[in-house]
Amino acid sequence: MNIIQIIPGSGGSFYCGNCLRDSKYVDALRDQGHQVVKIPMYLPLFADEHDITDIPIFYGAISTYLKQVYPIFRKAPKWFDKVLNSKPMMKIAASMAGSTRAKGLEDMTISMLLGEEGEQKEELDNMVNWIAGHCKPDIIHISNALLLGLAKKLKEKVGVPIVCSLQDEDVWIDAMNLQFQDKIWKLMHTKAQDLDAIISVSNFFAETMKKKMELSTENLHTFYLGVDNEDYHFISTKEKPRNVGYISRMCHENGFDIVVDAFIELKKKPGFEEVKLIATGGSTGDDNKFIKEQKRKLKDNNLLDYFEILPEYEGEAQHDFYKQVSLVSVPVRIGEAFGMYLLESMASGVPVVQPALGAFPEITELAGGGITYMPNTPEKLSETWAGLLNDPKKLEQLSINGHAGTKENFNIHSHAAEIIALYESLKK
Repeated sequence: MNIIQIIPGSGGSFYCGNCLRDSKYVDALRDQGHQVVKIPMYLPLFADEHDITDIPIFYGAISTYLKQVYPIFRKAPKWFDKVLNSKPMMKIAASMAGSTRAKGLEDMTISMLLGEEGEQKEELDNMVNWIAGHCKPDIIHISNALLLGLAKKLKEKVGVPIVCSLQDEDVWIDAMNLQFQDKIWKLMHTKAQDLDAIISVSNFFAETMKKKMELSTENLHTFYLGVDNEDYHFISTKEKPRNVGYISRMCHENGFDIVVDAFIELKKKPGFEEVKLIATGGSTGDDNKFIKEQKRKLKDNNLLDYFEILPEYEGEAQHDFYKQVSLVSVPVRIGEAFGMYLLESMASGVPVVQPALGAFPEITELAGGGITYMPNTPEKLSETWAGLLNDPKKLEQLSINGHAGTKENFNIHSHAAEIIALYESLKK
């Protein structure tokens, strides 16, 4: 099949689970002999992307923002857009404060959902015309429901089924001013009528979005995320230092401060003198002050020598991170639709310790490589870490179970075959 994946990028400045999800599925679909074209929006997908060098970035983050906020820029010449969408400018935009912040972007979110009726209609025409002129897809897969404004025009111009994934849209919308939230959910409900199928990444999130978007179950499907275990290096916890790890964007929403506070509590307990906290996952300009505050707390407790931030988190750098930690926690404050880092950690033989929020209980139970706790407080997380680090047999069993469980229940090649079967059913 010829497949188009439309993916909003993060620019590679932080660990982006949604970007990672889409790119891994693209690779898995290609491995099965299908032709897949990734079309990025807003920002590049990753810092180093090799297979989309000849594909333009549509809805460039800087120009789209300027045109939404300052109408005068809608009359800017074409060369001005090219400058704003150049690689150097995109790199700057990816690291800027607010580049991934929902609050303040309510009007733009609504405008994007309005599609051809929104302020970005020219960008929509550019994307649709480019796809129609350069590609002959059998299916178009949109990364998330915040992009539903693309669906109608794509269907009219390209004439193929349109599929949309669901993952963590509620986190974006619920961070917005209350006066906009209801309008956005209703608009998403309306625009979902332009889709042929909707794919959720977990049963938990399927139920969540059924309520928020008022979706019917007729074209709603759940396909878990997946990984290829061969891409990860399993190392027994017996061969590792007793360090705790964090891998995600280092921000308040993802609970990085909860991890730091839990680590401070852990180090007060006897028997954990050698334990270190190792963090990776990157950040944006919005997070700089927050990260400084966490370092200050560690310094005040004389723990800076036991704390390390690894600046790189892709490829071999990620493998190096997993070699140094015996467990991983990302205590996201309101949970997540899935959490790609769960699979990456467990496939590497690293047990996960997560709050019993969102889809975390669903995923850890099915994989068998982690435990959940509540409430989501530093004290409870510290207590849970201590119990696990003091029980090497249980830690090792979770490591073995998680590695086997991801291979059996979260095999990306099996899930890619399921998605292809859905695509083929939509063509009939």
